[in-house]
Amino acid sequence: MAQFATITGWGKCMPPAVLSNADLATFLDTDDEWITSRTGIRERRISHVSLGRMAEVASRRALAGAGLDPKALQLIVFGTCSMDEQVPNMASGLQAALGAPAAGAMDVNTACTSFLYGLTTASAMIKSGVVKNALVIGGELISPMMDWMNRNVSVLFGDGCAAVVLEATDREEGVLADRLGCTGEARGILQVHGMGLAYANRGWPLGDTDWVFEGQEIFKRAVVGMSRACEAVLTARGLRAEDVDLVVPHQANLRIIEAVVKRAGIPMERCFVNVQRYGNMSSATVPVALVESLEAGRVKPGCNLLLTGFGAGLTWSAHVLRWGERTTPLGASDAELPPCTKSALEMVRGYIALKRRPDRSG
Repeated sequence: MAQFATITGWGKCMPPAVLSNADLATFLDTDDEWITSRTGIRERRISHVSLGRMAEVASRRALAGAGLDPKALQLIVFGTCSMDEQVPNMASGLQAALGAPAAGAMDVNTACTSFLYGLTTASAMIKSGVVKNALVIGGELISPMMDWMNRNVSVLFGDGCAAVVLEATDREEGVLADRLGCTGEARGILQVHGMGLAYANRGWPLGDTDWVFEGQEIFKRAVVGMSRACEAVLTARGLRAEDVDLVVPHQANLRIIEAVVKRAGIPMERCFVNVQRYGNMSSATVPVALVESLEAGRVKPGCNLLLTGFGAGLTWSAHVLRWGERTTPLGASDAELPPCTKSALEMVRGYIALKRRPDRSG
């Protein structure tokens, strides 16, 4: 009998501190109209805690929603490119925090598509019988490494995290078609200098970054990559545009979302958008949007979802996902973040001040 991997639990963790476009205008040559007209973004979140702490809260909420004891968890796949530590990995820290000693633990870094690549990885391992359940996280802590004085990138990104639980089932649910890809020859158009051992012992303090972000070229390649991936997975399932109940795309830029959905022949009213409130949270955008679409009642039992994204690399992907019977959590978790004592603007100004110290890199 064929085995599938259905989503049975979901949870998000959004930092409470909001950085508005007006806040950015206090230290950048910009304003709300300039940012909103180009990106659709009005605000984003700045985290006062580590990525690991956000992931623990999101994961506990997802596990409670699935009614799954962490001790029964068999696999953790953590999608991120902004890990608190590279060695050991993020997934092992989360395993310890959750009290899930039986779970294998791995990180996936494909930048903004990390959650979607992780979703394919975990689903494939369940379908092949390696594990019976898995926890997949998409989370980023971008604010500490952001070059806040670079208007081209600092207006785009924010922090956040979400997680889903997958469990084996004999019902035809979960990821039914997926397409993963990468346009490696174009990787230099979206690159963060200052992250990785290439910069070690070269006078480049950790946290200082120089972002290469060729916006127009990224836009074109993102639209083409996501559109081709969407076409491939719909064709693989024999689905047409009218068969897609909801598109849950990577929330990088409203104009990109509109272009991809238009190419797919799907009206925007069947697309979930929250980029205006959170900006680009990299690997967290799709899972947070999925959780919020469930909270908003946009996901119905048995509906067809189209998930798609792109990221540095340039990686791209699309997934056809059939939802199961349940759209409400089985239980709730009391996990919460500690109180935030600073505003988002105060935290960002603190990062800017540190980067301006004379002993920092130029």
